[in-house]
Amino acid sequence: MRLRVAGEWLGSCAGCEMALLNLGQTLLDLLPRLEFVHLPVLVDHKYFGPTGAGDPGRLDIPAAEVGLISGHIRNAEHLELARAMRARCRVLIALGTCATHGGIPALANQFSDADILERYYRDGATTDPAPDPDDPVLPPLLSRAFALDEQVKVDLSLPGCPPHPDQIAEAITALLEDRPPRLPSKSVCDTCPTRREGKGAVGQVRRSLRNPDHQAGQPISEMRCLLEQGFLCLGPVTRAGCAGSLGEAPRCLVARTPCRGCYGPVRAAGNPMLDLLNALASNGLDIKSLPDRPGLLRFAGAHGRLMHPSRRAAVR
Repeated sequence: MRLRVAGEWLGSCAGCEMALLNLGQTLLDLLPRLEFVHLPVLVDHKYFGPTGAGDPGRLDIPAAEVGLISGHIRNAEHLELARAMRARCRVLIALGTCATHGGIPALANQFSDADILERYYRDGATTDPAPDPDDPVLPPLLSRAFALDEQVKVDLSLPGCPPHPDQIAEAITALLEDRPPRLPSKSVCDTCPTRREGKGAVGQVRRSLRNPDHQAGQPISEMRCLLEQGFLCLGPVTRAGCAGSLGEAPRCLVARTPCRGCYGPVRAAGNPMLDLLNALASNGLDIKSLPDRPGLLRFAGAHGRLMHPSRRAAVR
C-alpha cells in the first residue's frame, strides 16, 4: 500500500514539522511507501496553480489519503486552508497540541483583540507606537483561537508540543497497515516512576524556580512525587506520550521539573484547570495560593475553556 500525504501549517512554529523530520531512519524506511504531494515546509507548492496565477477563489491542494495539519486556527486564511485540506484528504490528522487543543497561542483567548493589538502595536516597552495594520491583503482575525476539530472534522489527534516522533511513526504505519494506531491513553502520572507517599503536607504551592527535594545523581524512582512536594505538576491531568514508546520517564520529570501539560488533557473533553484543582486539593495544597490559575490551561485554551467576556457570544 502507498499513501499520498498532504501537510499544512496554520498558526504554528514548525516544531511539529521538525518532529516529522526527527523520525530519522524510520522516515527513510517509510518514504518508499509515501508520496508527499503538498508540504509547504519543504516544497514550494503554489496554492493557486503551478504559477500561482490560477483561480483565486479555489485553493489547489492535491488530493491525498492522509492530511497532516499543525497549528491552531486564528484567521480567515487558516480556516480556508483547513477546509480545503478536509475536502481533499481522506484522513485528516491534527498534528501537535496547537491543532488538538489550541496550544500556547490559545492563551490569547483570555484577552480581547483590542487588548492584543494595543499591546503589540503601542504598549510594548520596546515598540514605537503605530496604528493597527489595515492592509486588505492581511486575512481578518476570527473571534478567537480555535482547535482544528472546532472547525472541521478530525479523524486522528496527535497531541504534543511537539508530538513525539514515535507517535507520528505509529500513526503513519497504522494507516499503511490499515489498522487502528496504538497511541498513549494514560496520564503522565500513570507513567511517572517517582516515589509516592500519599498526601503532601506543604499547604502552599511551591514555585517551580525552587529545586525539588532530591539528591544529585539520585535515580528518579527515588525522588518523591513533585505534586506531593507541593510543586504545580500537571501530570494528573495531562496525557502521557512525551517519552515515546520506549517506556522512559516523562521528559520534564527526567529533568526534575514538574509536567507543564504540553500533551493536553488526558480526557478528550477534560478541563485541566478544574481537574487539577481537585488534584491539588486532594494533596493538601491551598488552591487559593495559585498565582496564575488561567496558566493551568497554557496548552488547552481552545474549545471555549479560556474566554474573554467579549468573546463569549462567539463560542460555537
